[in-house]
Amino acid sequence: MLKPMSLLFSAGALGLLLSACATGPSVDRSNWYDEIVDRDVVKQYAVTPQPEGVAIIDSRPARRYEPGHIPTAINIPDTQFDRHADLLPEDRSTLLIFYCGGVQCPLSHQSARRAEELGYENIKVYAKGMPDWKEAGELVAVGADHMRNLIESGDQTLIVDSRPTKRKYDLGHLPTAINIPDSRFDSMTHLLPADKDTPVIFYCDGYRCPLSANSAQKAMDMGYTDVKTFAAGYPRWVEAFGDEDVAVAGAGSAGELQQGPDEGIISVAAFERLLEEGSNPAPLIVDVRTPDEAANGTLPGAINIPIGDLEDKLDTLPRNRPVIFFCSTGGRSGEAYDMAVLLTEGVDAYFVDAAVTILADGSYNVE
Repeated sequence: MLKPMSLLFSAGALGLLLSACATGPSVDRSNWYDEIVDRDVVKQYAVTPQPEGVAIIDSRPARRYEPGHIPTAINIPDTQFDRHADLLPEDRSTLLIFYCGGVQCPLSHQSARRAEELGYENIKVYAKGMPDWKEAGELVAVGADHMRNLIESGDQTLIVDSRPTKRKYDLGHLPTAINIPDSRFDSMTHLLPADKDTPVIFYCDGYRCPLSANSAQKAMDMGYTDVKTFAAGYPRWVEAFGDEDVAVAGAGSAGELQQGPDEGIISVAAFERLLEEGSNPAPLIVDVRTPDEAANGTLPGAINIPIGDLEDKLDTLPRNRPVIFFCSTGGRSGEAYDMAVLLTEGVDAYFVDAAVTILADGSYNVE
């Protein structure tokens, strides 16, 4: 007669077995890279606008990266590292953070060593990787190929363009995307699905644009359970699939939207000339980026009114001189212009529809 299994183990052996089952398989750290960081460190850099001097690299295959990765991470599969090493920053002092599929995954450690062999001096590995990121409920981003597959398959995922309506969305957006500008999110939540388990993906103007991440967080705070961003955004979509794969507002073609010089936009040349030479009356230059962005440097003479605060401060804008809004991509500045025109009277508003970069030495680029 067979004895019950429990009787075949001593009390001590059974205890060891139960302990092993509770804690899961042991982790062999002998081949780990020396410099390990945790999720709190990665969170500092997985934000938009993307910080300077850091790159997050997903070492998993593209089939893993595309449907879900850490925001702002680029994909260099370890098996293709040598072929795609040119995607790494030229500056060898750049902080590189590699990650892959968790503590049992060797790919990020292997890639870290390869980067070290190339002369990179500041390398870390987020060993717990994507499983830890997702388990903690952190925001997840998807890739361009995944977005295209969703659109072409007719998937029920709601795609939301968080950019300004007139200046961005109307002139070109992802097929099937609806428009909920981040600055008007609270008044347009009725456009979100009633079923809060519906997948929702937000996008805007790429890694320098915080609008989609802001909106995604608001949706998560409302209780939506499957929220992601397409962090690379509209610029990456056009780069990957071309202008022919974008939609425009209304039934007409993009050509029908051309109305000569766009109202409210100040040209880059005119703006740079104004900054160098001044004018009479001197315009008020308003930086509508976040306080943290502005604290790292802004344009000479500019004041900071974050786009999220602008509606409450429109009455403080002068009526006796021009007001020029700028941001890091033209997205938030265009939204600021629209708000000033629609919600005020007498404000002579303009905006810079260009990327404005404030450099470490206090100089700037407008392009």
